[in-house]
Amino acid sequence: MRASALAVLLVIALLSLLPMARLVVAAIAPGGELDFGAFAERLAKPAALRAMWHTLDTAFFGAVLAVCLGGPFAIAVTMTDLPGRKTLGFLLLLPLMIAPQVTALSWLHLFGPSSTLLGMIGMAPPPGTPNPMLGRNGIILLYAVQHAPIVFITLRAGLARVPRDLVEAARASGARPLAVLWTIVLPVIRPYIVAAAALAFVSGVGNFGIPALLGMPVNYLTLPTLIYQDLSSFGPGVLPQIAALSVLVGVLALAGVACQSLALRGAAHRFTVGTPARFELGRSRLPLAVLGWLVIGLILVLPACALLATSLVPSFGVPLGWATLTASNYAEVLVQQASTVRAFRNSILFAGGAALILAIGVIPVTVVLERFGQRWRHVINGIVDLPYAVPGVVLAISCILLFLRPLPLIGSLYATASIILVAYTMRFFTLALKPVTTAVGQISRDLDEAAAVSGARPLRRLATITAPLAAPAAVAGGLLVFMSAFNELTVSALLWSSGNETLGVVLFSLEEAGLGTQAAAIAVSTIVVVVVLLLVLDRFGRRLPAGVLPWR
Repeated sequence: MRASALAVLLVIALLSLLPMARLVVAAIAPGGELDFGAFAERLAKPAALRAMWHTLDTAFFGAVLAVCLGGPFAIAVTMTDLPGRKTLGFLLLLPLMIAPQVTALSWLHLFGPSSTLLGMIGMAPPPGTPNPMLGRNGIILLYAVQHAPIVFITLRAGLARVPRDLVEAARASGARPLAVLWTIVLPVIRPYIVAAAALAFVSGVGNFGIPALLGMPVNYLTLPTLIYQDLSSFGPGVLPQIAALSVLVGVLALAGVACQSLALRGAAHRFTVGTPARFELGRSRLPLAVLGWLVIGLILVLPACALLATSLVPSFGVPLGWATLTASNYAEVLVQQASTVRAFRNSILFAGGAALILAIGVIPVTVVLERFGQRWRHVINGIVDLPYAVPGVVLAISCILLFLRPLPLIGSLYATASIILVAYTMRFFTLALKPVTTAVGQISRDLDEAAAVSGARPLRRLATITAPLAAPAAVAGGLLVFMSAFNELTVSALLWSSGNETLGVVLFSLEEAGLGTQAAAIAVSTIVVVVVLLLVLDRFGRRLPAGVLPWR
């Protein structure tokens, strides 16, 4: 027991604590001695202060809009008899599984002067017109779209706990549904609203794909894009500077996480869980359903159609018609172009490798963690969440600092494929762990105790009892890891090297090079892969314990 516990703690320390500690050391003691003065000077530079303000500004207002967008959907799906509410909820979650750079690219191609979709109906802006999505307002809007699913998932957890008795008592007293919602439901779930806003804020602080495509072309830099720009321009020589910026990003993100944790502390004790409350919409059912589908169409379907239309023309500005319809962009990126074919292969290998490693490894880790006390489990789970809670650019810089110099036995991993695989394993460890933790927690201890009484040793009990029962949850966690890593950009943008390009990196490069039609073809291909995997996972989720998949 003691040996296995130490082994698990060592794995968690290597995957979670070590990279963060190395980053902090590089920021405050780059020469081996503490130097807080130099650390403060790096953060006080005008470019850093301007990027910090842009980060806070866009993340805050993006979180507010995300609550305004995801909140009504959470209420409609959880507490009403809205027609098609489950499908609407599932579709609202798609932006969370689609890479931010793909979301940004789809909106750029929807509203730009070369918009193929708007050009088909004669509504494209005149040539030379600035794209309205570029800059601050576009970033805030897409933060809202990208992070509304986080709000939706968080608020659903709170709304499901509002007892029916409270709502029925208010309705019996003559209160109208909106009055009940405003005076009873929203005050009861206030901690979840704060937590949802905090999580959306944290996601905005660390988002790279959206400000990279919408902000960098107009020199509107946030902290993640400033770090990327400095490292791309000056190389490893500026590591102390970008380490300081990375620590700042991490502190902002962790402050949001702490706010979320404080908001949810004690929320479960505010009321007794009973049968969830339900509102009858009556004659409003159909109009509200139409409104819901209209919103989904505007934020999801229309940009996706713009992306698809762009991918089907030979070049920007060419109108889409039967004479110009072509699949040459797909042939180019899927078959002919060596870099994009290699990127597809690399992304599948890196994402699949991380998913396989984690799906196999989390079952024994979870079994050992179950033997710790509840307080220690909370601490360990917080450590495991750390690489996922901090922005991806922070983790990438941590990995560069950790693996730049040769290490015993493994040498230097910098500028190799291995560093990306290791970073993916660190970042998405918690995604694989949580479903298995839920599943193992629902396995009766009587089975393990009966096997132990019969003489079965721990490894045999793990292989014959726990692993088969937890395997579906491990597969689900592995699929979540694969989808998250498949077209990831934030981590790989700083870690890729020649021959180790990923899909996110190639898509970003093609768009920067003016090859938007090919970038659109890659984006559409990744969306198809993610949607298919989501549908498979949703169908597979019927066999999983409750709570394993966030949308079920």
